Parts: sequence; C-alpha cells; structure tokens
Amino acid sequence: MGEFDGRSVIVSGGARGMGEAEARLFAAQGAAVVAGDVLEDEGRALAESVDGVTFVRLDVTSADDWARAVAAAEDLAPLGVLVNNAGVHHATPVTDETLEGFESVLSVNLVGAFLGTKAVIEPMRRAGGGAIVNISSIAGMVGLPGRAAYCASKWGLRGLTRSTAIDLGEHGIRVNSVHPGPIATTMMNPDGAFDGLALGRAGEVDEVARMVVFLAGEGSSYVTGTEVVVDGGMIAGNRAGR
Repeated sequence: MGEFDGRSVIVSGGARGMGEAEARLFAAQGAAVVAGDVLEDEGRALAESVDGVTFVRLDVTSADDWARAVAAAEDLAPLGVLVNNAGVHHATPVTDETLEGFESVLSVNLVGAFLGTKAVIEPMRRAGGGAIVNISSIAGMVGLPGRAAYCASKWGLRGLTRSTAIDLGEHGIRVNSVHPGPIATTMMNPDGAFDGLALGRAGEVDEVARMVVFLAGEGSSYVTGTEVVVDGGMIAGNRAGR
C-alpha cells in the first residue's frame, strides 16, 4: 500500500529530469500518474517503462491540453495532486532581451502554472481536496544576473503560490512551491556551479522529487503557501546572485 493509492497525480514536464523523477516516485507510492509533456518520445518511453504512469501530450500554455490531461487523470482515479514542473530556462541580459523572448518564458513558466492550477480546482474539490506543488527555482528567491525573464517568471510563480494557497485553502487544497538550486539535469550549466556551495555538489533529481512528494502528502498536512529551498546551501552562502 502506498500513500497515494486511489488518487491520480498530474506532473507537467514529466518526460525527463525532475519531472520524470517525480512521476516515478509518485507511481512507486501508489499513485496513478499522468506525465504530461511536449517531449512525446521521452514521455511514451517513460510510460512504457514504469507501471502506474500514463503519458499525455501537454503544452502547458494550452487550456485545451490541460483539460485533456485532467480528463485522463480522472479516468484513472480522483485527482489528488498537481505538480507544475514544466519550465524553460532562458539566460539573456535585460539589455538584450526582447519582448517576444520575455513573454515566451512567462508563458511557459508562469501562465502554464496558472492554467494548470485553474484546470484542477474543480476536480480536486470533487475529490475532497488535494495538493499543488509549483516548481520554482532559487531564481524565485534572489536575483540572478543575465536572467531577467527567468527570474521574473520564477518570482511570479512564488507569488502565484502564496495567493492561490489563500484562495484554495477553504476547499482543502494546499499550494506550496519548491525552489531547487543546481540540480543535475540537462538544463544546468555546471561551470562553477558548486564553488563554495555548502554541500559541494549538484543536487540529484530524486532529492527534489522526495521533497515534492512530501509536500503533496499527509506529512505536510498543515503546510501551505510556503517556499521550500532545495539548493545545497547556495542561498545560505549568499552565492546565488553572483
């Protein structure tokens, strides 16, 4: 028996990296997982290799795609968890940034999470409550050079988390954000990433996944509207903004 037996979970950006690790761990805990992504080959391979994981194509900027993902999850079990994990990384100084580039990052990283949140509210209310975990970044806690659009999107996601936690608490829906630091994924540039870092290494995707599952589960039943930093001590050492 797993903690999430009889519940479905949606993980956006679930085909690889942190999303894949989250999908695998939720499935191991008994959930019926819908991994949504635009990476169809990787998503189908994940679903074929892990019992309890179903893949759906999900462009998080599309309300119609979100509706299909929710329907797929409810076909499996009452919807209990949404992980807004999908995101794009964009490193351009504000002096060189364009309106198109800025809006494209916000569209995925922030608007996508808003659309996902809107899509799951009624299904979670019908299920008696649930949990939403938004994957932000240390870029949502401090400013980073050359990443105006990325930081704006991740700070915005932090604000969205806090506000929706207030709005949805009466419906038994908790909302929290996770803020990873340097995690060993294809999105990370390892050059100098660990100099002076308290733990002296990159984080593993499973270390983020375990925090996500904790925030979605009963162990955090009185936790909502807050941020959890998973960064190996980067912010503690005041390195994030350098």
